[in-house]
Amino acid sequence: MKSRITFHVSRFTYYLLISIFLIACNAPLITPTPTPLSFAQVAIEKPNVNSTSTPFQPSDSTNTPIPTFTISPTITSTPTITLTPQPTGTTGSVPPISPPPTNSSRTNYILYATLNFANKTIAVDQTIRYYNNTGVNLTELVLAVPPNLYNRAFTLNTITQDNTTISSYNLSGQRLTLNLPQALAAGSATTLVMNFSLNIPQKPANDVFGYDFNQINLVDWYPFVVPYRGGWILHDGMSWGENLVYDSSDVELNLKTDAGVTIAAGAPAESNGEWTRYRLYGARTLALSASSEFLVHETSAGNVVIRSYYFAGGYKSGAEGVALYAAQAINTFSQQFGPYPHQALTIVQTDMDDGQEYDGLIFLATDFYSQYNGTARSNLATIGVHEVAHQWWYSLVGNDSALEPWLDEALATYSERIFYENNYPANISWWWQFRVNYFNPTGYVDTNIYNGGSFRAYTNAVYFQGAYFLDALRERMGYGNFSKFLKEYATRYAYGHATGADFFALQREIVNVNISDLLSKYFFGSY
Repeated sequence: MKSRITFHVSRFTYYLLISIFLIACNAPLITPTPTPLSFAQVAIEKPNVNSTSTPFQPSDSTNTPIPTFTISPTITSTPTITLTPQPTGTTGSVPPISPPPTNSSRTNYILYATLNFANKTIAVDQTIRYYNNTGVNLTELVLAVPPNLYNRAFTLNTITQDNTTISSYNLSGQRLTLNLPQALAAGSATTLVMNFSLNIPQKPANDVFGYDFNQINLVDWYPFVVPYRGGWILHDGMSWGENLVYDSSDVELNLKTDAGVTIAAGAPAESNGEWTRYRLYGARTLALSASSEFLVHETSAGNVVIRSYYFAGGYKSGAEGVALYAAQAINTFSQQFGPYPHQALTIVQTDMDDGQEYDGLIFLATDFYSQYNGTARSNLATIGVHEVAHQWWYSLVGNDSALEPWLDEALATYSERIFYENNYPANISWWWQFRVNYFNPTGYVDTNIYNGGSFRAYTNAVYFQGAYFLDALRERMGYGNFSKFLKEYATRYAYGHATGADFFALQREIVNVNISDLLSKYFFGSY
């Protein structure tokens, strides 16, 4: 999703131009391997990648111990499975890095996946333990399968429910509807087991999911049960913004891949026999990136390990710089909002237009690294910090990012301002000009992805008018009350879903100050 016109040359394009030059000079041909398919061979319907596309400014060359957050239990009548299913011939499980929640009713996803990096395929055995917390009996389950929006990318081989083959299901677009042989009673649980494979598509320049010549990104790549709130929540895609909504879940991925391939995932790696295991508790999704060319810079923020994956070619300074800003952001936001919700943070360079966040992992555009000026006055710093803030406003506190995107995007944008005032206070005025005022934003903060009009109008309203509104709200509430409000908001809605109504109800609970003029100015709807 583009926020400006750029003259961006990808690494693949670079090698292609060099090869043409060498042919003209009778020199040996340099060919990137493996050769990608043409775009026409890949996607017939480009899905809306469900992650945050962060609008950014043209590059500016001017200068100037944390505990893990664990919340779990609800119903205890359907305890979480504690044994890890093992495919035939694998070794036994090893103790987890941290104790899993013992009475959690979150959905569990356990995947055994073999990634063939060279052939760009992945074969997966997936077990889903689903807890019916909806309060009603369910006759169907609806899963999102975003890879099915790509031509011939997703193949569902088998699926069973509680050891019985499901023969009645419908897979249309990204929606997989399972008709259950027997109703799933409220408060009970069921186990789905499926086998599927992906032919990983070529990654478009402004997308994240897929492969380019030396990297594979797997995001929103496995089927997951969508939230139920009086009905199943699975929105259509849009050219900007994101449409997927997730429940918080516990995810375990056991992975094998080609020798020499490095995996960057949103969770720490641990050995599980012939598999490498990654576990996330209380996550919306588990994303990863794979490459045989990754370099890595490692640092930490308290007990949170930060790994910054990058490529050769002058990007080391950016990789080290963004790791520093990420560590500062984790320290700042942990104090301002609540403890960082994961064990690690992974930062991945990739060829795209801006930044995108997932649980414990963020992607940042190669352009940000190449343009990096060595200071916090840079796209690499602002967008990197924005995506780190989404670990609270998206990963920890969920919301409907299609219909109320301001709840995560405005908060993540304004969190950048909070970052600068705590780490680089001399740059606050620069930040307002570079990130917000430059665009002369207008529009209503509660714009959704379907009525935004255009990418720029949408981001101006949701991100930047949202930042203006939150700054005005902070002044009206008082800095101390606003800080108290954000901490309580992060705590109360951790691992759940918040709505705009929830946001303002809590704001009034913290301090019942009159903000009717602000609501009239910045919001189209009523709260």
